[in-house]
Amino acid sequence: MSATPVHGTWEPRPAARWEDAFLSGNGRHGALAFGDPDDDRTVVTHHTLVRPGEGDGHNRLPPRLADGLPGLQDRLLAGDPTAAEGFTDGRPLQWVQPFHPAFQLRVRRPDGDPDRGGYRRTVDFATGVAEATRADWTSRVFVSRADDVIVQHVTGPGLALDVSLDHRLPGAPTGLGVGHGAVLTPEGALLSLRARYPGSDLACTGVTLVVVTGGRTTLAPPGVRVEGARSVLLLTRVRRHTGETDVVAEGRALRDLLDDAPGTPYDDLLARHLPLHRTAYERVTLDLAADPDERALPGSELLTRPHSAALLERLFAAGRYHLLSSSGLFPPRLTGLWTGDWDTAWSGAFTNDANLNLQTASAAAADLPEVTEALAALIRRQLPDWRDNARAVFGARGVVAPAHSDGESGHSYHFSREYPLHLWTAGADWLLKPLVDHDETRGERDPHTAAVLAEVALFYEDFLTRTDSGGRPAVVPSYSPENRPANASWGAVNAAMDLSAARHALRTAAAYHPEHADRWRALADRLPPHRINADGALAEWAWPGLEDSYDHRHLSHLYGVWPLDEITPYDTPDLADAAHRALELRGAENDSAHGHLHHALIAARLRDGERVAHALGQVLDGDFFHASLMSAHYPHRHVYNADAAHTLPAVLIEALVQSTPDRLVLLPAPLPAYPSGALRGIRTRFGASLDLTWSPDGATAVLRPTRTHRIDLWTSAGAEPLDLVAGEDRVLTPKTR
Repeated sequence: MSATPVHGTWEPRPAARWEDAFLSGNGRHGALAFGDPDDDRTVVTHHTLVRPGEGDGHNRLPPRLADGLPGLQDRLLAGDPTAAEGFTDGRPLQWVQPFHPAFQLRVRRPDGDPDRGGYRRTVDFATGVAEATRADWTSRVFVSRADDVIVQHVTGPGLALDVSLDHRLPGAPTGLGVGHGAVLTPEGALLSLRARYPGSDLACTGVTLVVVTGGRTTLAPPGVRVEGARSVLLLTRVRRHTGETDVVAEGRALRDLLDDAPGTPYDDLLARHLPLHRTAYERVTLDLAADPDERALPGSELLTRPHSAALLERLFAAGRYHLLSSSGLFPPRLTGLWTGDWDTAWSGAFTNDANLNLQTASAAAADLPEVTEALAALIRRQLPDWRDNARAVFGARGVVAPAHSDGESGHSYHFSREYPLHLWTAGADWLLKPLVDHDETRGERDPHTAAVLAEVALFYEDFLTRTDSGGRPAVVPSYSPENRPANASWGAVNAAMDLSAARHALRTAAAYHPEHADRWRALADRLPPHRINADGALAEWAWPGLEDSYDHRHLSHLYGVWPLDEITPYDTPDLADAAHRALELRGAENDSAHGHLHHALIAARLRDGERVAHALGQVLDGDFFHASLMSAHYPHRHVYNADAAHTLPAVLIEALVQSTPDRLVLLPAPLPAYPSGALRGIRTRFGASLDLTWSPDGATAVLRPTRTHRIDLWTSAGAEPLDLVAGEDRVLTPKTR
């Protein structure tokens, strides 16, 4: 039995549902591998594949409402609780363009094959390879980070296979303009599939190079038949484009990947991929001293043991693997990088008002700069649209981020009376926070992040011009995603999240831009404080008279606790107590996975390990995970969604280690069910890596600082100063509670 945690998962049978298919990805292309020896299907995805929206193009622009903004502000400040309901341009709710799969690559045995037993399918998180085996047949699939290609390698004696590209996936529009191509080539064949969207010049085209060793290839429209082969190598790419794509050129580019290979093509492709994937995946590991027998179980069996340490180890590893694999061109969507259905829930969008930041919450601490860089790239591409949002809706300079995006557009056009998401002004600060954390871990400020922060500050300078009765700036209109006061409508005044975001954005921009620091800090200092309501809880709206609605999946008002450090038990204990009371009163509403794990992240910051364990238990006990170890949005595996899978590693890290540029907290919210373990490779925001081991007898933390700095060390015994010297390891032995 393995003495170390399992960095992969396995199943004793092929996937019957696409949700259970094992996943591979490189942040651009994705693959869902079913592993059926007789009908081996691999669903191909790509981050850019979104179905063009219907209707006039102007409906995908932000509403031009700036001229009416002063009147709306007057009414809200005068106490009109429904004033914002009519602050739209009258359009109906319009979703962003939906994410969809490309097609499935099918490798079928025309005559089937006797089931001689010994079937097993696995996915290796350290390599990204999904493998299925039965008797002497093997199929391996991975998506190369080095060559941006989906690689499938099928081996076995005397292979007889039909290979084709099949667009027939659930929800595929009947009006797709589908065209197949198949030509024989010296190495085997070149297959193509073009699917043109209904009523559009846009299309997506997939191209697969079929490389056959030791057999004969013949055309069998729409694909090819291979007979008597020892191996078949399939190289696949997909492109979204206008007009037609040059299939011959795409095939030539795939053929070029095979040139100058010192070994076998598959081995060489894998060797180029591994340094990029394995190095990133293995930077951080978690060991919970699980039972070796449980570590050996298939994932589906382990999921029936929700309190098993082996399950939590595997979900931590799977979460890192899936997060890394879905981050590259873009950060993860609601479904990561994968879907097997054209009718993807909530358009498979980048949902910015909670989900995206929750999914990427572990990036800085878990040493995955690849994830942060993907988020930064998305922000940079969409900045012109963010500027349009600020001008059109608010008549302001600077930028306002949308609550939803399909990856192509950053315009705010997804809104309605019940979801006035175009009024949400906290988004830019919320999305930039992971980039600021990344800068702190590496001790260097990215000029692109600095430039965007300046634009956020400019927006607040123009927007925060109205004041309350005490002369303090008021955030009006204000929106707390996706909730409303119990006694008012959705658009209100001084939502706690908006106040926290404005303060943080202005002060962070001031730190990056000393030449403007005095002006921006002065504006931040004038903002009103948070309000504590009659229940002793931090109010979701600081404006007097607005009453809280407690039963809601979002916890936007506690932004100051997590991920900001505005409210902490160390610096602001009274506010921390009020935040904790707000957390106690918060309901789970519809049991969304993101709500439970957001709750856990905030509880960890407030040093409440029991509440972390309870929230985590709601997910582990709620049957949220598929056999693929990708997760669902609701209990009982309802609605494929990456929130739980990607957020879970962050919850475990926050329970064990927290850091700011000047503070280290060890074991702030330990989980009683896991009394022993080791967490290795964590990055701190003061420029040190950290390995932590703990047991009932005590804990040991090894710090490897890259910067000379004094920090405060917090443990269950209290606080003490700690001087760190670059290049000198420090060994700490705090007590465990």
